[in-house]
Amino acid sequence: MSPPLKYILALAGCLVALAAGLTLMVAPIWADLQPNEKELISAAIAKRAGLAVFAILVACVAVGLALRAAFRAYVHPALKYTEDILVQLHTNPSLRLEPVGGSEFGPLAKAINGLADQRDAFERDIVDRIAEAKRSVEEERNRLAALMSELAQSVVVCNMDGRIILYNNRARLQFRVMAEGAGGGGLIGLGRSIFTVFERNLISHALEDIQHRLKRGGSQPVAHFVTTTRAGQLLRVQMAPVLSPQGESGEEPHVTGYVLVLENITRTFETESKRDELLQALTEGSRASLANIRAAVETLLEYPDMAGEQRDRFVRVMGEEARALSQRLDGTVTDYADLLKVRWPLEDMLGADLIAAARRRIEQRVRLPTKTDVVDASLWIRVDSFSLLQAITYLAARLKDDYEVREIRFRLAAAGRLAYLDMLWIGPLVSTEALMDWEMEPMRTEAEVSPLTLRDVIDRHSGEIWHQRETAAQRSYFRLVIPAAAPQEEVEATLMTGADSRPEYYDFDLFRQTGEYAELDERLLTELTYTVIDTETTGLDPSAGEEIIQIGAVRIVNGRLLRQENFEQLVDPRRRLTRTSARVHGITEDMLRGQPTIEKVLPAFHAFCEDTVLVGHNAAFDMRFFQLKEDATGVRFTQPVLDTLLLSPIIHPNQEQHRLEAICERLGVNIIGRHTALGDAIVTGEVFLKMIPLLAEQGIRNLRQAREAAQESYYARVNY
Repeated sequence: MSPPLKYILALAGCLVALAAGLTLMVAPIWADLQPNEKELISAAIAKRAGLAVFAILVACVAVGLALRAAFRAYVHPALKYTEDILVQLHTNPSLRLEPVGGSEFGPLAKAINGLADQRDAFERDIVDRIAEAKRSVEEERNRLAALMSELAQSVVVCNMDGRIILYNNRARLQFRVMAEGAGGGGLIGLGRSIFTVFERNLISHALEDIQHRLKRGGSQPVAHFVTTTRAGQLLRVQMAPVLSPQGESGEEPHVTGYVLVLENITRTFETESKRDELLQALTEGSRASLANIRAAVETLLEYPDMAGEQRDRFVRVMGEEARALSQRLDGTVTDYADLLKVRWPLEDMLGADLIAAARRRIEQRVRLPTKTDVVDASLWIRVDSFSLLQAITYLAARLKDDYEVREIRFRLAAAGRLAYLDMLWIGPLVSTEALMDWEMEPMRTEAEVSPLTLRDVIDRHSGEIWHQRETAAQRSYFRLVIPAAAPQEEVEATLMTGADSRPEYYDFDLFRQTGEYAELDERLLTELTYTVIDTETTGLDPSAGEEIIQIGAVRIVNGRLLRQENFEQLVDPRRRLTRTSARVHGITEDMLRGQPTIEKVLPAFHAFCEDTVLVGHNAAFDMRFFQLKEDATGVRFTQPVLDTLLLSPIIHPNQEQHRLEAICERLGVNIIGRHTALGDAIVTGEVFLKMIPLLAEQGIRNLRQAREAAQESYYARVNY
């Protein structure tokens, strides 16, 4: 029974008791009166009936006010203290009770705050005690994070439900590139399903093969397969099982998950196909020419006395066929030069980084000053950086020793599929004979001797080295011609440098969470995966034609807010913005010009939210905008939705404000980036995580209970 209802019943009970008491007092006196006295009293009461009613009403009001004052002085403070203590215990330890109500509550608040201070002291002591033990675990964690993040191969680990438990930086970049061609599908993240990338039956078949081999006694069974993604990329996949440890009762290990090592072989496959075409073209195209030449030669040998005119005709045939064969070979070399060369494995690198490393190396080892001339800061090159740095340092050392060069300058520019890396100096030209000697002898720089020659390094990059002179500037320079990075590598490299910080790449607790999405309603709130959403719009009335201008979202996996796994996109609303809305969210029409429309953004956003519970503050507002775009986009959001605006009155029924700012203040959440879609989503996510233990105190532990309780909230009646 709620406290206000108790108050009403108490007031009614007091009034009934007062009426009964007055009746018991007056009844004996009335019975002892004489008839004439009763008539006189009745007549007097009849004359003053209004005054009697007024007196009764005044008495009732006085009793009601007294009870109300008692309620506010003793009952309401106790209820508020209860809510504040729960917040203090579960979400905001720094919260302290302020005395409210009767003076008797002052010492109680002081005593509770004292206990809170004592608890904080104990917690600080515990934190200090476990810090030393935790340090070694953190070191192992950081080693794993560094290893997985920087591993050159794409690695993804999944549990038996296909939920991603671990992935590395290379996998994140690879799948993000592939997702650009699949409308947002194929993105990976902790807790997401690998089946958005691979067909479920393909993974199941590989798992069955591994389990069959395990039963036959195989110790390290591995499955291999090649598949295509929805974006048309060709992947070679190696699957290895993750086995449980052998139980104490002697039970055999079983498969708890699997590791996928991925290699994008799209380009390799295309290269091999072109190489096959080249061989076929050379074989088929040259066969006829060689046959004609051979026939002409055999005829001339067989008939040495052939007439001069006829002999000349055979010679012309041989010449024409030889020229055709030569042209075919020249064309092949021109068109397929890259395929005919066996290249050393090269990696993508920002050209400016290579020059910076070369400058440091020359200044430290050769002790020669260096500067930069004109460097294309956006140019990516494909190099073996170690051997190329050795070659550049070697050239600088020879210039200093043999030609007394006092300073080296660097220049970098793009030239189509190539890049020009120039080493410039003021001084004499290097003779052709000297440069040939430098190219052919092993590179030596002080105590460092390399088995490679300068020519080896140049050939390793399928490049060239030129020596030229700038007459006007009186400068000489070596030009190293090296390959520029291909477009796909440029995309991946841009993504890599754009990452602000290392994301959360793994969560091994997900090994224990199987069947998470089978029966969402009965799952605990602490076990679900959430996508916290927010939108910025042109106005507040979706039914009146207002439009979304920004969507932001962030994921909650295993009770953690993963800030790096987010979705943030501006949207062109195809209508003008009002000054009022621009003042709220700070988004201008210039910022929206050229952005994708909602028809392109919403399918990608739907893929990001797939298989998760949606969370928002006043989520009905956002969901109404999505609903109105169903026909235009073909996208429907059918996931369960939880709303912090509806949940707040459940855990804090005695608080007056349930705005996001007021909730943050109560729960101790710092507000950063308000009125941006992603900023509001992050704040809402932090609020929701702090609400979960408070909901548990109310007996609300699973999704069904949370949804049912939210529907009883007053705010659930608001429609858009």
